[in-house]
Amino acid sequence: MTPDRETGRAERTPAGATATSRPRARLDQPRPPRHRILPEWDPEAFGRLSERIARFLGTGRFIVWMTIVIIAWVLWNIFAPSDLRFDNYPFIFLTLMLSLQASYAAPLILLAQNRQDDRDRVNLEQDRKSNERSIADTEYLTREIAALRIGLGEVATRDWIRSELQDMVKELEERRDGHRAHAVFPAERPRGRDVEDR
Repeated sequence: MTPDRETGRAERTPAGATATSRPRARLDQPRPPRHRILPEWDPEAFGRLSERIARFLGTGRFIVWMTIVIIAWVLWNIFAPSDLRFDNYPFIFLTLMLSLQASYAAPLILLAQNRQDDRDRVNLEQDRKSNERSIADTEYLTREIAALRIGLGEVATRDWIRSELQDMVKELEERRDGHRAHAVFPAERPRGRDVEDR
């Protein structure tokens, strides 16, 4: 048994052939940071930088500046005094610089394109979910409108009630006119008969 530093109680160490004395990792505490040999960088910051460079490489301004630099380079190395020239006629150093620029520009452009593809994929997924919700809402509203139409087919409308009332008024007028024509009013009885009836 070994005493625990925090609680002061003794911890039981497993006994037997498979028992080891290495310390157990605690799950309630974060791991200590590891020392890395390679430097760490933020991939998002690097991706944003690559997108900025790729955007600049795809502009007319970059082409104009690159053309001006190449023309100045060539003119300097042709017409400058021989002791001030740094890249003679085959322009090997210029070829090397342009190759380096191309070798770095291609991966940066691909990285920016991959990030844009990821953004497009997320946007498409959001659009798809939004379209699914819109379709579900439209189907629900269509069903509700159909149910309302069916329900309204059984509801009395103002015109229907008016026509029914007009039919009833005509029927009552016809009955009243029919009763007037067929009504037989009894003749007036003498007053003395009432006394006899009693």
